This record gives sequence, structure tokens and C-alpha cells, in this order.
Amino acid sequence: MRLPRTRPRSLAGQLFAMQVVLIAAVVAGCAVFAYVSGSAQAEQTATRQVRAAAVAVADSPSVREAIRTPDPSAALQPYAEQVRRDTGIAFVTIMDTERRRWTHPDASLIGETFLGHTEEALRGETFTETYTGTLGPSIRVVTPVRDGDRIIGLVSAGITVDRVSSQVREQLGALALAAGGALALGGLGTYVINARLRRHTHGMNAAELSRLHDYHQATLHAVREGLLMLDGQRRIALINDAGRELLGIAPETEALGRTVDELALPAPLTGALLASEARVDELHLTAERVVVVNTRPVVGGERRGTVVTLRDHTELQALTGELDSERGFTQALRSQAHEAANRLHTVVSLIELGRVEEAVEFATAELELAQVLTDRVVGAVEEPVLAALLLGKAAQANERGVELELAEDSLIDDGALPSSLAQRDLVTILGNLIDNAVDAASEGDGHGAAGTVPAQRTAAQGGGRARVTVTALADDRELLLRVSDTGAGIGPEEADEVFRRGWSTHGAGRGLGLALVRQAAHRNGGSVELDRAPEGGARFTVRLPLRDRTATEVTA
Repeated sequence: MRLPRTRPRSLAGQLFAMQVVLIAAVVAGCAVFAYVSGSAQAEQTATRQVRAAAVAVADSPSVREAIRTPDPSAALQPYAEQVRRDTGIAFVTIMDTERRRWTHPDASLIGETFLGHTEEALRGETFTETYTGTLGPSIRVVTPVRDGDRIIGLVSAGITVDRVSSQVREQLGALALAAGGALALGGLGTYVINARLRRHTHGMNAAELSRLHDYHQATLHAVREGLLMLDGQRRIALINDAGRELLGIAPETEALGRTVDELALPAPLTGALLASEARVDELHLTAERVVVVNTRPVVGGERRGTVVTLRDHTELQALTGELDSERGFTQALRSQAHEAANRLHTVVSLIELGRVEEAVEFATAELELAQVLTDRVVGAVEEPVLAALLLGKAAQANERGVELELAEDSLIDDGALPSSLAQRDLVTILGNLIDNAVDAASEGDGHGAAGTVPAQRTAAQGGGRARVTVTALADDRELLLRVSDTGAGIGPEEADEVFRRGWSTHGAGRGLGLALVRQAAHRNGGSVELDRAPEGGARFTVRLPLRDRTATEVTA
């Protein structure tokens, strides 16, 4: 029959047992030490007591006078018994130099020989010994009685060993009572402390806690979502590898114990981390990432801290931007297909009316107008991603009544851009700048919705031309991307706010594009500048270094 596995005792139970044994050992050790020291002290006290009594009797003048009488016992026996009773010792024996007793607690033994040593006393010394006499083993002191320089008698005072032992036993009883009280009090305190420890450890044993810690550490390092725990003083109590990466904290930087203010994070993100209320799926920007922040306070009678989770939405946001661009291209192609059908119907109608020359002229003009920008872009920008982006954005701008043109000095040779410069970042930077410029130009021209009259037709009708000018230039040092528009421009008081998340002239839910532009530029070691365009609108200039990247690739 297989016996059931018994669960190891919990950590609190193991500590309780160890502490009880330790307290018991300490109390027992103290009791033994106290007993030994008490026994020695009791013996020393008894020795001092009998010595004092013996010396006092030997120095008494009445004793010397009684010794000179014919019957010393008649005077000395009552005196010795009085001293014995007053001092509480076992006996006071006064004898002659021949060891014949003059006094004794048992009167029948008076006149008999004293049992014990007297040699040292006869030489004039006072000494102590433990000797078994008529009353049993005793601690005794023997001292001479002097009459001038002559020794005329001896005095022996003593206390039995049994009486000393009984005194020690009385002390031991009190000591045992005190030791038992100390053990009980220590055990009770240990039980209270370990009961609290048991609650905190949920009754787990050491092996389970160790395994839980190992799993905890492995989970923190394996999870892709950032985890940050703050204590009640807003100091970092725990942060995993993903959290360090998302917040831009270097691995060698000691983060534990630091406050959130010391991390040099953007102000909105710092405010979200320090907020007392819960935050749900808030979008925030760091220097290089788009982060979704969720916070929840830890409350247990008082604020104990905050648990923060961080999700990286940088890639998702870039994909969303690309999807928006694809949707824009689709809408532009749909509109162009509609316009092409209208033009084709016009050409067919002109032919049916017999006006062939006018039909050819109309069709050729439309083709030349569409081909001019294509040839200009393909000839100046040999980077396929940027060329495709410019042509797509040109079609979108045209549908909104905005003319997109490429500056004359634009030039990017094929292979001029290193592979370390992410194409997605180029699309993010140039795509968002063109979208904002088209918005500004169309609003400044009075045409703000898709499907408005194209720019060339507006010009033909005598209206002002809404235009966006793009410069794309790469040399051996840097890539320059500049986008300007003919819109209303941006005032100096708003120049520092345009790159902040949430800034927009289009209401809530917008204002992320320019923040992503600056983020992508900084991620690639570049910069973004804003000034006023010659046409009166805003002009954004992005510079991305290429020399160090190219040198690094060649070296590698």
C-alpha cells in the first residue's frame, strides 16, 4: 500500500520550531549557569559567614577570660550557642590547643576530641576546609585565640553542606520558575510573530517559496509587457527588463529605490505614473517609443503603491500610419478612376461629334500633366520607398485640391541611404509631414475635404493655388527632408507645442503625427526644425545623419 505524501512543514512552522528550541536552549543554558554560579556564590557566602563568626568569637575578650578559668565550658557553652543561634550557622566549637572541646551544639560531646585539622591554626593562621564531623559534611573555619603572643585556644565555626545545598535548592526553585516564565513568554511571542509570518507567506514552506521566487524571476524576464511597481513613496520597488526597455532605462542603471521624477521621462508620462487614480490604456510617447500605460493603485487601508503595465505600440502605430496611407492611396485611385472615366467619356463624345483634333488635344494635355510629376520624382528620387510615397501623396493631395511639387534641388541616388536607416521611419517622417502640410494648405485655400476641385482647376478659375513643396536631398553626410506649405502657418507661441502629443488644430483624437515625426528623427540621431516657409505657411526640416551610419556599415 502506497503511503500518501506528507506536505513539508510551512516556513513559519519550521521557524517556530527552530525558535522554540533555540529559546529553550538559551533558557536552559542560563539556568545551568545561574545554578552553578549560585552554588559557588552560596558556598562563598557561607564561608564568609562562618569565618566572620569564628574570628569574632576568637577576638572576644570574654572568651579569653573564660579560657583562664578552671571550667571554661561553663561560660563558653552558653555564649557559643547564643552566637550559633544569632548567626544561623551549624556549630561554634571552642577548644583547647589539644583539640579538646569546651563547647558543642550537642552537650554530650563536650570534652571529646575535635574532628578536623588544626595544624595551621596552631601556627597562628586562619583557614577554611570542608570536613565530615559529628554533624556530617560541613564547611568550617578554624582560627586561633590569642592572649598576646601566645595561642591559648582554637575556635571552629561551620555550616553543614546540606544547609548550603538547601539554600541553593530554594534559589533553584525560584530560578526554575523564572526560566519557565521566560520560556512561556518567549514561546508566546514566537507564536504571535510566526502566525503573522504564516499569513504573509500563505502557509508555504521554504521549497515552495524558493520555487515561487524562481518562477517569479523567470516570468519577469520572459514577459514582453513592461511591469513597474511603485511603493507608497512613488519609488521603484520592481521593474522588469521590458519595463526598462520601454522607459529607456539602461540595464546598468540602478533603478530600484529611485523615484519616478528621477527617470527624466516626458511630463505627461510622469504624471500618469504618479496619478493616484487608475489609468486605462493611455497612449504616451517616450523619446523612442509609443507606450500604452495602465496603472492601478494598491490599496490596503492606506495607499501602498501602484502597479503599472506598459505595452509597446510603436510598431502598431507605424503600421496604423501605413494602413492610413494605403487607405488614402485607395481612395485616390478610386477618385482618379472616376476622373479618368469622365475624361474618357469626354474624349469619346468629342470624337462622336467629329471634333477629333480637340479630343486629341484634351487627352494629351491630361496625360502630360500627370506624367510631369512622375518623371520629376522618378528622376530625382531613386529610393523606391520614398518615390512611391511621394507619388501616392501627390495623388491624395490632388484629390483635395492641393498641388504637391518636388523642389528642383531634390536628389537621392540609389543606394545613398544605408540599410540601418529604417524605411518605416522614413515613411513615418515624410508621410506625416506631407499629410499635415496638405491639411494646412487645403484649409488655407478654402478646400478642406476630399473631392474638392483640383488645384490646377482652381488656378484656372483665378483662385490662389494651394501648394505643398517637398525637398528630399541626400549627400555623404546627411539626409534632408523638408516640407513646406502655403497654409496659414504656425505662430511662434505654438512652435514648442506642435511636437507634443495631443496638439492639433483638428480637435480631440488627433495630434500624434508630429510627435511621431520627432520620435523617429531622434531614434535615428536626427533633428526636426520648424520655421516659416517663403510662401507664408509652415516649413518643417528634418536632418538625419548618414556619415556615421555609412562608416559603421563599411567597417562591419
